[in-house]
Amino acid sequence: MPERAVSQASIAGLSALETSKVLRNTYMLLAMTIAFSAVTAGIAAAMNIGMMNPWIFLIGVFGLSFLVHATANSALGLLSVFVFTGFVGFFVGPVISMVTAFPNGAESVMMALGMTAFAFVGLSGYAIVSKKDFSFMSGFIQIGLWVMLGAIVLGLLFDLGAFHLAISAGIVLLMSSLILWQTSAIIHGGETNYIIATVTLYMTIYNLFMSLLHLFMAFGGDD
Repeated sequence: MPERAVSQASIAGLSALETSKVLRNTYMLLAMTIAFSAVTAGIAAAMNIGMMNPWIFLIGVFGLSFLVHATANSALGLLSVFVFTGFVGFFVGPVISMVTAFPNGAESVMMALGMTAFAFVGLSGYAIVSKKDFSFMSGFIQIGLWVMLGAIVLGLLFDLGAFHLAISAGIVLLMSSLILWQTSAIIHGGETNYIIATVTLYMTIYNLFMSLLHLFMAFGGDD
């Protein structure tokens, strides 16, 4: 076999190993951060602190997200991820406590959790097995994220009524697309930092769960 061919094969092998490592580290860290969020959510619920001001939550998410990205290539990156996800979990705890107080609230929470897990495993599994390149979705996702942010801010400022359901349905579609895109980016070498990948996937899971919960509560007559 020519030396050049051997070299190219070696490079391809190393690239595949690196991609596999990023994917493995991403899912390991994602599992740990979800578990940590569950702990902080339980602590917040046990403390009975009530709902966090949504503006404080929004500012906190953006501030901590900036911290994660700024430290993603340093030793502080892992600490930043757990601070970020712990903060989100602390917000979710009182929300779940409030929802479960409704007649069908506990059922809605379980349905939202189950559907979120099913969607995440199914979509990420499809991206990994099919090895399709979903980079073409970048433009749609970028525009969708800005629209989602604008809709969230408008929802905090004005009573949008039933339009909230349309927003939640749109977020479900957008987060599903983002799972495909981010997983594809990892397996095709477009994302090599597992900390950034973890935070992205974590937020897709959070937004997917919260949006599905809103929809289940609304159609269950508890909204």
